[in-house]
Amino acid sequence: MRRPLRTHGYRAAAAVALACALTAASQQGAQADPQTLTEVQAKLESLYHQAEVATDKYNAVDGKVTAQKKRVGALNAQIRTTEAKLTRLTALAGATARAQYRSGGVPAEMQFALASDPGQALNNAGLALQAQQNTQNLLTDLTTTRTALHTRTEKAATELKHLVSNRRAMAKERKTIEQHIAEAKTLESSLAAKERQRLADLEKKEEDKAQAKWESTGILKKVGTDATTAGQKAIAFAAKQIGKPYVWGAEGPNSYDCSGLTSQAWLAAGVTIPRTSEMQWAQLKHVPIEDMRPGDLIIYFADASHVAIYVGDGNIISAPRPGRYVYESKAASMQILGVVRPDA
Repeated sequence: MRRPLRTHGYRAAAAVALACALTAASQQGAQADPQTLTEVQAKLESLYHQAEVATDKYNAVDGKVTAQKKRVGALNAQIRTTEAKLTRLTALAGATARAQYRSGGVPAEMQFALASDPGQALNNAGLALQAQQNTQNLLTDLTTTRTALHTRTEKAATELKHLVSNRRAMAKERKTIEQHIAEAKTLESSLAAKERQRLADLEKKEEDKAQAKWESTGILKKVGTDATTAGQKAIAFAAKQIGKPYVWGAEGPNSYDCSGLTSQAWLAAGVTIPRTSEMQWAQLKHVPIEDMRPGDLIIYFADASHVAIYVGDGNIISAPRPGRYVYESKAASMQILGVVRPDA
């Protein structure tokens, strides 16, 4: 289980201490002892995990920014429509007023008394009253339109303020991600080549151990082996991305983060799913692990900060973390939170 660190200061201090220990060991011509490598591994896992959490938050904010841009665009379109209506009503009101002016504004009673045809006079009077009512209705519509326009403008301004605020939050998340990734890379670079290989071997050993324990429960005899047509398409897409680098916030076509890969894989299958692993866990249908089938998504860690697509035979395809590439690996190599089904 990955162990989260409490403060940036603690992370930095621990990283420096471990790096110094490894440097000292290297200067003495000796390899770092297994305990030190275990500590380095735990530190690296923690730093990359925190970076992944920050990435997920960044992606969620980015999604909100995109949605707000669409809402603001819709509001601006409504404002343009309202302004066009306002212009049209103003023109109509002006035309009505000019028509009344041309009629001389003679009262209906006087027109009736002077008319040679009383019936026509009554018709004219009715038309005059109707014209006056229409003018009043137009003026009322104008007032309502102005009010609506003002309200929509205020709403658009509020949405823009939220948009700016989210952009600031996005920038903050970006800085946090870069900071965590830099820490992890610094720590990794402090290892000598032989020690990095030993660390990789240690990671693989632990992954194999976790997978063996998972398979010993007989889980692979219970899970489904056949993907749906959409699931097959999603898996095929993910398989074609193997070898492409992990880049936080990326969703193809040349690089991916974990949820960028899964969301694009299912989009290629014709199914739109949420962008982040956290939202995929929150919004997609949950299925018991023993009922999962190829194409389903496995969500990892208690905070749902990682996701992979299950491809069958106990394996997954995922974009693991910075410095790595999209690859196929064992499904139980990380702490499984649960399984979700995009095409439920």
